[in-house]
Amino acid sequence: MRKLIVAALMGATMVTGVASAQTPELRQNRRDVREAQRDLRDAQRWGDRRDVRDAREDLRDARQEQREDWRDYRRTNRAAYRMPAYVGPQRGWRYRPVTVGYRFQPSYYGQRYWIDAPRYRLPAARAGARWIRYGDDVALVNVRTGRVLQVYNNFFWR
Repeated sequence: MRKLIVAALMGATMVTGVASAQTPELRQNRRDVREAQRDLRDAQRWGDRRDVRDAREDLRDARQEQREDWRDYRRTNRAAYRMPAYVGPQRGWRYRPVTVGYRFQPSYYGQRYWIDAPRYRLPAARAGARWIRYGDDVALVNVRTGRVLQVYNNFFWR
């Protein structure tokens, strides 16, 4: 029994260490994207066309790196992206893919479907918006209008 408890404590410590080891990389990626955005704004204000083009390339590369790191994190931490089966809010619910601009009924974006964005390394939701789960997808929804602002299809593993 004692060995089991010690092994469980060691496992919990290792999982925490792995999760915290990813955090500095995530912070650095976000910092790189912000810096590239700032450089692009400066180039648009004071630079010539070549400076703007170079700044856009740098921003595109920084965003690509951030996406690749997120994909690697998701691939290596599959358990965090497994969820129980989705239960729709209405009887007879059937999944249909949604796109930006689609309008949900309020029952689809109630508190029951909210997602903790930092846990899944999603960008912070704007004021008046929430990340929700819809099937295996995640959607950023304006809670006043029900309009979808952003969608990540097949976000959760089955």
